[in-house]
Order: sequence, then structure tokens, then C-alpha cells
Amino acid sequence: MSSCKSISTSLSSGAKFSKEDGCAKANGQIYKSITSSLLHLSTTRPVIMFATWLMSRSMQNPFEFHFIAIKRILRYAQGSLDFGLVYKKKESSQLVGYCDSDWAGLLMVQKAQVEVVAQSSAKVEYIACAIASNHVVWLRKVMTNLEFKQVKGTLLYVDNQTTVAIAKN
Repeated sequence: MSSCKSISTSLSSGAKFSKEDGCAKANGQIYKSITSSLLHLSTTRPVIMFATWLMSRSMQNPFEFHFIAIKRILRYAQGSLDFGLVYKKKESSQLVGYCDSDWAGLLMVQKAQVEVVAQSSAKVEYIACAIASNHVVWLRKVMTNLEFKQVKGTLLYVDNQTTVAIAKN
């Protein structure tokens, strides 16, 4: 796939992954290997994370259409080699958080945990910050278990001034 034609999206819009379409089964061992590699790659290429997660749900029983979708993700990754996250080593191992929310993503997360109705986008951002704070507490405990004790408080950056004002109130 190193010389494949690249594409601009990792998933085709409106793709349906249904077992009832009569497709043949795919080679599960190869499918698992590729999917696992893509999950590892998603640590530096978060844009493929959702598509890879979606495909990883069928690792136990993949069909040919799953394999075609995995190949599409590989074609996207091949075309976006210059994009990605770079992790740099620093002197400090201080934990820092970033919080941003969109309506759809937060509502999907909230539906899984607790039903919340927000009356404004600022409140949605505030709820996202509360969820991020819970994740920070959990990550601090994990880091302590890994012997990376956090001495100072964790900075949580938010891109919404109204949310910051609500949090200070």
C-alpha cells in the first residue's frame, strides 16, 4: 500500500457496516494486525482515531466491507504523512490539560454517562470542563501510580472566556 492513491477522508460519508449485505468474511488475523497498527498510529494521528475505533469493533468477525474500510484508512494515512502530533521530551513531567467542546461530541459523551440539557453553548463548554476535570483527577492518580507524582496543580486550558467566568464564580 506504499504506492497507493491517497484520499482526503478516512471514512466515506454514509458508509454502512451491516452484516446483512451478503459479503464474504475477511481474513481475521490480517484484519486484527492492521487494525491494531492503526490504533497505535492514532496516538500521533488523532484524526484517524474514530474511523479506527469504528473498525476495531468488528475485529472478532470482520467481513470484506470492513477490510475495504480499513484499506481506506490506510490510504488516508498514506496521503497525510506530513500531518500528526509530535511529542517532545521536557524537563518537567507536569500534567497540562486542554478542554474544548462541540455540541455533538459532548452530547454523545453525556448520553453515555448522564442525561444533561444545557441552555447555552457556554454551559456546554462548562460541562465539558467538568468532565475534563474528572479526567485530570483520574490521570493524576494514574501518574502517581507510575511514580510521576504531581506536586503543583494541573493547568486546564479552556478556549471560552464565559466558561472561565462561570468557573471562577
